[in-house]
Parts: sequence; structure tokens; C-alpha cells
Amino acid sequence: MSMQRRTFLALSAAGAAGVGASLLGTGQAGALVRPQGAPTKRFAVGVRAYAWNRGSRRWTTYVYYPATGTPGGAPVNNAPVAEGVFPVCEFMHGYSSSPQNSLAVIRPLAEAGFIVPAPHFANLSGGDVRNGNQSKDVSEVITRTLALNTAGDPLAGHINTAVGVGVSGHSMGGMTTHGLLTAWPDERIVAAIPMSCVDMGNPSSRVKAKVLFMHGDRDSTCPISSARQAYRELPAPRAFLTFRGAGHSNYFGDSRTINTFVDWMRWSLYGDTAARDRLPSDAGSSTTTWESVLS
Repeated sequence: MSMQRRTFLALSAAGAAGVGASLLGTGQAGALVRPQGAPTKRFAVGVRAYAWNRGSRRWTTYVYYPATGTPGGAPVNNAPVAEGVFPVCEFMHGYSSSPQNSLAVIRPLAEAGFIVPAPHFANLSGGDVRNGNQSKDVSEVITRTLALNTAGDPLAGHINTAVGVGVSGHSMGGMTTHGLLTAWPDERIVAAIPMSCVDMGNPSSRVKAKVLFMHGDRDSTCPISSARQAYRELPAPRAFLTFRGAGHSNYFGDSRTINTFVDWMRWSLYGDTAARDRLPSDAGSSTTTWESVLS
């Protein structure tokens, strides 16, 4: 790790799992298996709340999922699960935020055919992000979500536990996401989108993930230079979407954010090459810069 990175991480409290050997799910270890094509329709969205913990650390996880009903409405508590088997794409909020304040990203993911566990860390702190507690907590969220597939839960039988998982998050959630690719690696991760993050360490050779960074170039909370360093160090496939003139979070609900986010996960978790090919047009505009090394 460079001196620049060490200094930044030591000073970034205001700016801001090791479970790599875990199985993808009960009886689901081994080679990754792709689902039978990405969904071609939007889904209504349901949500179920779970009280989970890792030792003495406790939180509520809101699991959003494709549901029966008419697409386009607000998430419905405990709605019936739509027919199908869906990959998992976790999302973590930033400091003083919540899953409910992150629906601009979460809802389009669930509508597109992803199960989205979104933990609420009410006492989120920079210290726990930097010491790995948050990355380890998210690994626990992944483990618990995958376990629902065989737990007598309404989501049982609807979770693709063999394809690998996606992780994502904004600000401290983005730092936590990058931590899962570096200092606290989780080998189940095959796709990641850190938003407005800083560099959390050297890439781990144990994680083979497609990684997309999103960042505003006027971010005074998490300087883009640190995320750019993290981007340069990662192997392909990788991409960087810069919102020129944007700060720390004002690009969050932008249509370019949503379209690029969803298509990155469709490509990574559904093997949807048409979604991959849409990425430059998803991200492109007079105020964005798209960079990628996809092979």
C-alpha cells in the first residue's frame, strides 16, 4: 500500500470479511452457473425485513426482491415473490443514510430481477469501515441472504446461490464494498460497484470480480483521486464513470447512474452481453466520462 493511501485512510474518518472460504449456499459450492437468461420484463418490488447479527453487532436487513403485481409502485411489505430464480446484489448505504433513502438504486435493481439485501447500519462509523467490521458485516449479510434459499422462507427456491453475488454501496458503503475486494476479501463476489469511495487497500487475488466505480469529480468528501488509484490497481474487467461537476452524492438518482448500474449487474450476474454493449450509451453524456477495460 502506498504512503499516499496509508495517509488518506488514517485521516479520512470524516469522509467516510474475511469469509472467502464460505460456500455460496448449502450444497452450492463449485463452478459458477449462469441463470437461464436475464429477465425481459420489469417486476413489482417486495421487501422483507430480517434482524441479523454478527456476534454482538446487530442490524436490520431489508431484502428487496421481484414480486408479483404491477411494476412501478413502491415496494410492498411481504409481497408474494415473483416466479423465477434471481441472483443476489447487495447494496449498502452511506453515513447517516438508510436503505429507504437509497431506493433510487435499490428499486430499479429489484425491478430488473435481482434480490437486493440492503442492511441498515444505524451507528455506521468511519472507524468500523476502516477496521473491516463493516466489510465483515456485509459478508454476513451475503451468507444470511443465500441461506434463505433453504430456510423455509418465502424466498426459498428463488435465490440463485451458484452464480456468485454482486455488492455495491455509496460513500462509506462504497468503501465497505471496496474493502471486500481488498483487505477483507469475499470470494463469492463476482461484481461490485463502489460509489464515491476511497481506496481501501491492495486488490486481493482471491476475488475475481467485474468492478465499476462511480464518482463525482468535485467530491470534497471522498476525493476522486483515491478512487482513481483503486481503479488503476484492479485487473480487468473494470470501468470508471465520472460525473463531471458533480459532488459526493448529487448524481445518485441520475438516469445514467441507474441504467449503467443495472446493466453492469445484468452483464455480471446474468451473462447479458447486450447489457454490456449498452454500457457506453448508458453512461454517455456531455457531462460524464466513461472509461472501461472489459476484457
